[in-house]
Amino acid sequence: MSDPGAELVDVLDDAGRVVGRATRREMRAGRLPHRCVYILVFNGRGEVFVHLRTATKDVYPSHWDVAVGGVLAAGESFEAGAQRELREELGVETPLTALFPFRYDDRTTIVHATVYAAHHEGPFTLQEEEIVEGRFVDWTAFDALAARKPVCPDSLAVVAVYRRRHPPGGLA
Repeated sequence: MSDPGAELVDVLDDAGRVVGRATRREMRAGRLPHRCVYILVFNGRGEVFVHLRTATKDVYPSHWDVAVGGVLAAGESFEAGAQRELREELGVETPLTALFPFRYDDRTTIVHATVYAAHHEGPFTLQEEEIVEGRFVDWTAFDALAARKPVCPDSLAVVAVYRRRHPPGGLA
């Protein structure tokens, strides 16, 4: 297996424009702004797929996550990256709907992203290097999970924006 830390990523300015390239390891060590994707995966009942990240993830290890996704490779488009992440993490291909651009920063990371929705019933082939377990939950069950377990703060922010834009009965 290749070294994920050696992968090249685009480094961005505050406006989200590419200003250079760095390895993923350098990006993480320097907290450099970069591009990524978040994909909310829904089933036909409107439930969202949540998963537990492995303890070896380079950011937010052993946290629950409501979004499939990740860092884009240097020069990779948002949509191509989202399709790649779905294939890698869940083992599926399905159409995507772009929902909204998203920017997030905390003490760990600075991202410029696009959030997508996908619909798939499963089953999924979970990428063992990244995902311990996963399941579909409704928003009530997600809120209960988030109240008692660590959840990736960036995906919590994605969910907050999504739920403001898509109140109950809206797009799922």
